[in-house]
Parts: sequence; structure tokens; C-alpha cells
Amino acid sequence: MERRKAAVAAALVVVLAAALVAVGEAAHRPRGVTSTYRRKHQASDDMPMDADVFAVPPGRNAPQQVHITLGDQTGTAMLVSWVTVEAEGNSTVLYGRAADRLDLAAEGATTRYTFYNYTSGFIHHCTLTGLDHGTRYYYVMGFGDTVRTFWFTTPPPPGPSAPLRLGLIGDLGQMPDSNSTLTHYEQHTSDAVLFVGHLSYADKHPLHDNNRWDTWGRFSERSVAYQPWIWTAGNHEMDYAPEIGETVAFKPFSHRYPTPYRASGSSEPYGTPSRWGPRTSSCSPPTWPSASTRRSGSGWSRS
Repeated sequence: MERRKAAVAAALVVVLAAALVAVGEAAHRPRGVTSTYRRKHQASDDMPMDADVFAVPPGRNAPQQVHITLGDQTGTAMLVSWVTVEAEGNSTVLYGRAADRLDLAAEGATTRYTFYNYTSGFIHHCTLTGLDHGTRYYYVMGFGDTVRTFWFTTPPPPGPSAPLRLGLIGDLGQMPDSNSTLTHYEQHTSDAVLFVGHLSYADKHPLHDNNRWDTWGRFSERSVAYQPWIWTAGNHEMDYAPEIGETVAFKPFSHRYPTPYRASGSSEPYGTPSRWGPRTSSCSPPTWPSASTRRSGSGWSRS
């Protein structure tokens, strides 16, 4: 029922905003809206598990659910994450300015987690450092099994004359409308996405079915593997379920979607402070209530 409320709420509307900043004296040029697209308000069910947008990439132990986010506050590092299922495999990423000249390397680390009767695949995180601003980089992982290649462009250096175009997305989920929303965004793409919470909605499924975190990761890969999405956790990422013995809040989110929170001196890994383009942004959630408050339902903002 909560999901249906969310479906008719304004929070489900995806607004694609352009933060275009002109050079020098024109830095305060009025912003505009890139599109009038609005997702319909009617609720719908999640796409079936065998939907083509959830397809596992071909090849032995192929990296899947590839996504990138900021690796620091200024865009000179990028944090690459992916999942392997059949075996742990290799956590090395090669990267460089051309697909045939990957002259830089970074070594990542692997984590796993369990949630009730679910055990995750091997979740890899690797930070690419020493990046130049405004530069396209190619990156490759999966060595020893199935190699996959992606690319991204770093942002311009922070400053009042830096042009930056941002998409703003929230409450994406994995319904048919989620697919149309992401398709629309791809047609009006920006330099990065500020994601304002509510990713997979796995928590609306029985036992918080964490297989729905995997399907969401494969679904969103087509965008988030090629440009950074800046994460904020919402209440649907909390996954607090004491009735099935799960009392560690944000367990799936924090294992899968790390943020560079330490770069700003923060102790909370649920948001991303950054200095991009002409301004400093802080993509962060509100202060979360205690577990006892969560159970009582008081002081908790739901969407």
C-alpha cells in the first residue's frame, strides 16, 4: 500500500533540470527545464524478473550492475562498482584516455552481505584516481573471465564559469514506468545525475527480496555505468526488518552504493557532498530516527 501511495505522490515525478551556467559575468543566467516529461501517477507492478532490461550480461562471470559515482569532492576520482556472481574474480580496473591505451590501473576490494535467506554476489569497489577534469576515460574490468569496457567524462574544474548540466531523478523503482523514465532521461542526458533517494524498492517485496537489488542494478547500468550518479538514501533504502532478524539499517544500500562521504569529514555514508561546476552541492538525507522511533512510526517521514 505504501508503494501505491508513493506512485501517486509528486515524489514519483522525475524532473530533469538543467543547471547551465554561463561564463564570467553571465554566471547567473536563468536556468531552464529541459523537458515537460512527467511520469504517470497510476501505480503499476514491478517488471517481471525475466524482463529484457534485467538481462544478465553474457560471458563467464561477467561483471554486472556496473555503476560509477564520485570518488572525491571535485571530480578527479571516480568510484567504480560492479558485481560478479559465479566467482569473486578480479577487482582490478584498467583505465585511460583511449580504449586501446589503458595505461592506468587501480586495485579494488570486494564485499558481500546476507539478508535473511539471500546472499549477495561479490560486490567490487575500485577508485580511479589522478583524473583530469573535462576528459573522457575508458575503463575495463573482468580480467581472467569476461572483460567489459565502459567510459565516462569527468566534470569541468569547480568554479563560477564551469558549465554543468545535471539530471535530477528520484523514486525510480523498476516498473514499466521506470523504464520509460530512464529511456526519456537517456534522450535528454546530462553530465551527471543527482539521485534523491528510493532506488530499487526491494523493501516492498516479501522478505525485502534482495534479488530486486540485483535486477535494479542491471536495469540502471545502461546509464549509471557511463556517467556518475550522486546518491542519497531514502527510507526505502533503510531495509530495517526486525521481524526477520534484519536490524542493521541500510545494509544492502551501503554494501552496493558507497559514497565519498569521508572526503567532507562526514561520518554518515548515505549522501555525497561535492564541488562540481559553479557550486558546492550536498546530496544527503535527513537525520534518520532510531530503530525504536522507526517502529513506533513517530517522527518518520514517509513517501
